[in-house]
Amino acid sequence: MSNGKLVLRIGLLFTAILYGKVGFADWTWDVLRKADQARGNMEGITWQVTVTFQSHSGVETITYDVKARGFDILAENTAPPKYKGNKVLMVTGNMWFHRPDLSKPVPISQRQRLLGNAAYGDIAATNYAEDYDPKLLGEEPVDGEECFVFDLKSKDKRATYDRIKYWISKDRLVGVKADYFTVSGKKLKTAGMRYDNRTRLNTAVRPFISKITILDELVSTDVTT
Repeated sequence: MSNGKLVLRIGLLFTAILYGKVGFADWTWDVLRKADQARGNMEGITWQVTVTFQSHSGVETITYDVKARGFDILAENTAPPKYKGNKVLMVTGNMWFHRPDLSKPVPISQRQRLLGNAAYGDIAATNYAEDYDPKLLGEEPVDGEECFVFDLKSKDKRATYDRIKYWISKDRLVGVKADYFTVSGKKLKTAGMRYDNRTRLNTAVRPFISKITILDELVSTDVTT
């Protein structure tokens, strides 16, 4: 047995003994909740999202101002001019689209394509702690940073993805990488996250999402950030 495998198994055994079955579930929920907070799931926060899609045919960009109250969000298009004033509203997992020439909002899915590889759900705050059943797969580094690795299976058909393999930094408790899958297990895309922003939660200063890079598994040259 290699040293790497030995260390991994000891780590998992120690975690299970330390927390127990019930405590371990609480710990898992808390880790996911903290990762969610770094991606917008907190009270009274506002941020700007710029989605850029690069493909062989060129570059497209769209910008939103996003206001969050917990997992509920209101996102308003600010650019380009042809989309300015369009809005996306999400409340308790339900999402609507509205533009100035519509008499009332139109229901949409979080999974609906926004631009390039990005879905509408990608611009919203994540709520993985509530929307997914987690399983701890182990620990492994991403770009030299030790991470917990979770397998997340959707509990709600409204969730943006059926299944996610999610790497969460052990030290910072933020999601740094994700693989997205269909319910059949087909890999759709891979995303990497950066946290150059900072926000205050109670008295603590926490990292906050600054960039997500999404790579299409089927078309390797298409990149959405």
